[in-house]
Amino acid sequence: MSVTRETLIDFIYDEVRMLDEGRYTEWLNLWLPDGHYWMPLDYQQTDPINQTSLMYEDMFMLKLRVERLNGARTFSQKPKSRCHHVIQRPFVDEMDLEAGRFVTTTFMHYVETRLDEQQLLAVTARHELSLVDGALRIANKRVDIVNCDAAFRNIQLLP
Repeated sequence: MSVTRETLIDFIYDEVRMLDEGRYTEWLNLWLPDGHYWMPLDYQQTDPINQTSLMYEDMFMLKLRVERLNGARTFSQKPKSRCHHVIQRPFVDEMDLEAGRFVTTTFMHYVETRLDEQQLLAVTARHELSLVDGALRIANKRVDIVNCDAAFRNIQLLP
């Protein structure tokens, strides 16, 4: 696979479409086994291990989340939550073709809804991507909520 800026940008668009369409198992397959999904609690937080985060999920936790979202007996998801990402064109911040390592930044508005409740989050997503066996995979994803210091309802899905 030849990785170009457009390939990286298309990857980000494809990822949010999977999430919006509820294709969580397909989305999970984008990840490297040692990847982490991180949503910091504080503005410009630098440490997900020794500081509290809204989410810091490894592959085990991401699989549990996807099983819960796909599960027929998940009563907190009856009816299921739905989401919608409105993203700006992603920026390609790093592009190391030799190492197969890439970093993108995407600014977006994320809407999550269930029944008559809806919440809107303004977020910045940073993807660390790796080229493995000819396919782009997510090594790490960091999602910063602009007003991270506000009180939130439960975030059920994945901005």
